[in-house]
Amino acid sequence: MLFGVSYYHEYQPFDRLADDIRMMRDAGITYARLGDSIWALCEPREGEFHLDWLQPVLDGLHDAGIQVVLVTPTYAIPPWLARKYPDVMRRRVDGRPEPFGARQNMDITNPTYRAYAERITRLVLERYAQHPAVIGFQVDNETGTGMSCNDAVFDGFVDWLRRKYGTVDRLNELWGLTYWSHRLGDWADLWRPAGNTNPGYDLDWRRFHAEVTTEFLRWQVDIVRDYARDDQFVTQDVVGGHGRGDADRYQIAEVVDIPAENFPHATQDALLHPPVPSTIYPAQSQGTGPAQLYQRADLAYGAGRRNFFVTEMNPISIGGSDNTFPCYDGQWRMAAYTCISRGANMIAYWHWHSLHYGRETYSHGILNHDLEPNRCYDELARIGHELAEHGDRLTDLTPDVDVAVLYSYDSRYALEFQPCLKNPDGTPDMRCYRTIFDRFYRAFFDARAQLIVVPTSVELASYPVVVAPAVYIADDATLQRLVDYAEQGGHLVVTFRTGYADEFARARWRRAPGVLRPAVGASYRLYSNLADPVPLRTVPEVSGNGVSRLQLPPGAVGEAWMDELELEGADALVSYDHPHFGRFPAVVTHRWGRGRVTYVGTLPDSASAKSIAAWVLEASGIKPRGAGLPESVRVTGARSPRGERLTFVSNWSFEAKTIDDPCIAGVDLISGEAIERHLELGAWDIRAIVESTDA
Repeated sequence: MLFGVSYYHEYQPFDRLADDIRMMRDAGITYARLGDSIWALCEPREGEFHLDWLQPVLDGLHDAGIQVVLVTPTYAIPPWLARKYPDVMRRRVDGRPEPFGARQNMDITNPTYRAYAERITRLVLERYAQHPAVIGFQVDNETGTGMSCNDAVFDGFVDWLRRKYGTVDRLNELWGLTYWSHRLGDWADLWRPAGNTNPGYDLDWRRFHAEVTTEFLRWQVDIVRDYARDDQFVTQDVVGGHGRGDADRYQIAEVVDIPAENFPHATQDALLHPPVPSTIYPAQSQGTGPAQLYQRADLAYGAGRRNFFVTEMNPISIGGSDNTFPCYDGQWRMAAYTCISRGANMIAYWHWHSLHYGRETYSHGILNHDLEPNRCYDELARIGHELAEHGDRLTDLTPDVDVAVLYSYDSRYALEFQPCLKNPDGTPDMRCYRTIFDRFYRAFFDARAQLIVVPTSVELASYPVVVAPAVYIADDATLQRLVDYAEQGGHLVVTFRTGYADEFARARWRRAPGVLRPAVGASYRLYSNLADPVPLRTVPEVSGNGVSRLQLPPGAVGEAWMDELELEGADALVSYDHPHFGRFPAVVTHRWGRGRVTYVGTLPDSASAKSIAAWVLEASGIKPRGAGLPESVRVTGARSPRGERLTFVSNWSFEAKTIDDPCIAGVDLISGEAIERHLELGAWDIRAIVESTDA
């Protein structure tokens, strides 16, 4: 288990290397990430190199037993490169050049940029790759293309289309370019994306950019492997959560040894459970409550279906000068062990010390601007000392999984281009895919399921429940795999918009939900946005097939959307309380082969979504861990490589809790206390219990 920081000795206002390293060692820090923004320092003028300054940093960290991941310094270019070779700068979709002054402002496909990036990378690696402190490498940083539209990028897109489709006539057919007289007579007729209104074009443009990002990282990985020892790994820190729209975590996980993600999250009251709604915290936090952390971790583990690194976690704060919400006491520890419980093999913070200048002056580190210990440092030191003693038993955990949630980048891209939902002000909800996905992830989280987030291509047979939220773009084979999964014994949960369009973003010309229709046991011919929420009601009697009644909470509503479902063998579970829409069921379920398909034709409010999820778990024979405990208490499980079963019990509140659960038995990993069903949890407290072999 690695525990550490990103460290920028080069940003300190004076030389305090020895003090920094001493404080890190005292805090139990075992890892430091170096070098992501050092290009201009190492090459201040073209061809003039200064690399010696890094030697004492590496030597000092090594002497203190702190291991280093060295980053290729390619995501922030020096000013001379932009000045002398302006063609390296990214051009926006409208053709305007990206100005210098920020970072990640270059075209990562540009051959001049690549040549200079390769040169500085090789020089750094030649000098330091074999340093005994270096255990691995990170290629670039939070990488994406920025949707660049330089001439060469656009030409590359045309070549990509030519390889994929062969002829313009085939492209005309699949994109539907007869519409508005857009048919191409030659590849040279393809217009720039700034003027595009065609959904097939937009979908392929986004797919292309995600592949460009992956190719760029693969190129860097190949360079690193020329210098890396067999015992050194390569990673890349993907923007966590829903992340960038020009990077695909599943593709990237295939080209690195260890997937890694950055985990900025909302804190303070925004970690209470049940969650407290808030508009204060930034959109990057994916809402409030502990689900934001579990969701990020389940996305990260699902990227490669293997253990992952958390490369950037909140220290004092992450964000701008108006976003300073340091954790309450206990929350740093809660966040760290939550990620570990879901498969993290490293917890690291961005960054060691708060910067005294620059854009991120108030994206605070562990140390504030006074560079002195504080309550953040003290709490992280506690974590560091605990992991130093027990981290080996927390490494390479395999988290328990009750439910797999499918993530579809294609559907996200398409629904950002043609949103199906509205914002409260009537504008299109460009984030509607995330809105739907988050609602259903959190529904099962609130129902206490343990989850993993996986791509639609993954093998599904091992998961008792699979949720397909708004898998709008899918080919017939993908949908058939979902049908087969249910037929072979799984419980498939499908939401509205799933299967409506094919892999070319064309609405299917068969009654929805298309390939899924026989398995769903219902279909629809019309659908509607909902201008206002519509009350939902439980269907009082459910016919046959051993289907139990689904009990909704008071005030249940369907929001934003509804499919006019018509039963074709399915049982209605929920309907609308509405003079017109009342004739249509909102939720149906259908026995299919040895399994079941449940279809949700609206966006249920959060409480109703939780009730639907709880019904699905019960119908699937899943008894979630922690059922019956106080709402603020969460229980998850994992297995270690040595075969130990671990139970993590956490209290996301200010009130101490006394737990009485016969399923919780064993030894507290940290304290050594024997636990037999009774457990005391303090405010903002988390316990890791090694289960008794007879429990």
